[in-house]
Amino acid sequence: MSTASTTTTRNDDLRAIESEVASLIRRVKRVIAERAREVHPELHPMTYFILTHLATHGPLRGADLSDAFGMDKGGVSRQVQALVDLGLVERKPNAEDRRAILLDATDEGRERLEVMSQNRRDRFDERLADWSDADLRSFAQQLAAYNQALADD
Repeated sequence: MSTASTTTTRNDDLRAIESEVASLIRRVKRVIAERAREVHPELHPMTYFILTHLATHGPLRGADLSDAFGMDKGGVSRQVQALVDLGLVERKPNAEDRRAILLDATDEGRERLEVMSQNRRDRFDERLADWSDADLRSFAQQLAAYNQALADD
C-alpha cells in the first residue's frame, strides 16, 4: 500500500472518529439533561453534576466544589442552594472546624440518583443486548485507551 493511500485512509479514519465523538458528545448532553430530570423534574444539568459529585465524594466544602468544577464560589453557592431547596443536598457543620460548613447529598438525593442510575443501566443493557461480553470489554478498553491518549486535550 502506498504512503498516500495509507495517509488518506488514516485521515479518513481520524475524521470518522472525530465525527462519531461529536455525535457522542451531542448524545451525552441530551442524556445528562434527561438524567437530571429523572432525578428531579426541576434539576438543571449542571446542578446534576454537583449532586453526583457530592454523592460520590461528599461531604465537601464549597471551596472543594469550586475547585472541582472550575466555578467561582458564588456560582457554586447558587447551584448548591437549588439542590438544598429540592431536598437533595444538605449543609452540615464540620466536626473538625465547627465554623466550617460541609455539603453532602441527602439520603433522598442518593436514593433518587441510585434509582435513575439503575434505570439507565437497564436501558443501556437492553440497547447493547446484541453485543457479546467480549465486544463490550473490547469497546470499554478501546474507549479507555482513547480517553487516556487524549487526556491532555
